[in-house]
Amino acid sequence: MILIRKGRLIDPGTCRDEVVDVLIDGGTIARIGRDIAKTDADRVIDAEGLIVAPGLIDVHTHLRDPGYEWKETIRTGTMAAARGGFTSVVCMANTDPVNDNKSVTEYIMKKAASEGMVRVFPCGAITRGLRGEDLSEMGEMRQAGAVAISDDGRSVKNSGLFLKALEYARLFGLAVICHCEDEDLSGGVVHEGSASLFSGLDAVPPIAEEVMVRRDIAIARYVDSPVHITHISTRGTVAIMRDEKGRYPRATCDTCPHYFSLSDEATLGYDTNTKVNPPLRSPEDVAAIKEGLRDGTIDIIATDHAPHDHVSKDVEFDMASSGISGLETALGLSLALVHEGVLDLMGLLAKMTINPARLLNVPYGVLAPGAVADLIVFSDTAEWTVNKAAFASKGRNTPFHGTTLKGRNLVTIVGGKIVYNDL
Repeated sequence: MILIRKGRLIDPGTCRDEVVDVLIDGGTIARIGRDIAKTDADRVIDAEGLIVAPGLIDVHTHLRDPGYEWKETIRTGTMAAARGGFTSVVCMANTDPVNDNKSVTEYIMKKAASEGMVRVFPCGAITRGLRGEDLSEMGEMRQAGAVAISDDGRSVKNSGLFLKALEYARLFGLAVICHCEDEDLSGGVVHEGSASLFSGLDAVPPIAEEVMVRRDIAIARYVDSPVHITHISTRGTVAIMRDEKGRYPRATCDTCPHYFSLSDEATLGYDTNTKVNPPLRSPEDVAAIKEGLRDGTIDIIATDHAPHDHVSKDVEFDMASSGISGLETALGLSLALVHEGVLDLMGLLAKMTINPARLLNVPYGVLAPGAVADLIVFSDTAEWTVNKAAFASKGRNTPFHGTTLKGRNLVTIVGGKIVYNDL
């Protein structure tokens, strides 16, 4: 048994915020209370002055396995997740082969069971090969362990096909995670604005995201199906989500730390580590994202962890792969929202624990007697400097290298087992 003593337990799932002890027996939480005897435990973790919270859940991770193991593996990706405080991750389908059938889903599940440090939930493709032409084997992927579907990296352009996907996903109990981008309006590599005028790089207008957000929610509302919009980045999208959720609360969304931590001004140095899709937006968009987080329009903070090898990034900006290795910096970057007064700790953790669990319909993200012992111990005040060379992830592609962050994870426990300990 493991005893975590005198930590400040913050659990949005039960609205609990108090200094208590937590006793873990096997894979579950046995007791939560004050002054639990040390003799009841085999191991004691002193958490005085620290935060004890449910393990973070990332609804948008790229583990690159199968097919791109030189960028990341299930083992290295889940090691990075454990360091970052994530006890569960949802891995996207754009692997090679694409996760559009049960055999690939089964491979991921077996690999995660043998090599994973945290829980791995596969996200299957909406369409075969991510081509937007035919629906994937949703039912069989669900039986094999998939919890969601997404053609992440592109939208399902065919509206009729997307409507059918929503209907089938509802039948099988799969979350639908939408990358919203009209490729006929897109085609650039940075946000369309003053920064793109200075850099001369081809630009992506915000409307390329916004028109697809409006379409996807309209179709979901028509068939009365839940829909989740991922990595929203523009003030227009925030306004759309605020408006649509007022009429259709089954529409949810997430954003990522880089969209409230950086603006398109970061791309003026032509650092390819700032190239993401959707692109970093204007300072006004950053402010709107923060307001959407503050007022509850944005439900979830996800990482969009997208590790890349050196060769994929050490090229001209327009040729570089898009993405940031984000699992190990997400908590520290997100805690800045607390330090700035945008959110309190309860509100922040809700967006990284119970809200993702509800989207995926998984029994995690809560701390209570009898619950699965997935939890973390972290400091919200400890300062540390991001060093990409020390990442557990194979992906060293981060624009935050050398940045000092306030707050970091110290202990990660999955199913009652300590998988990361830096106390």
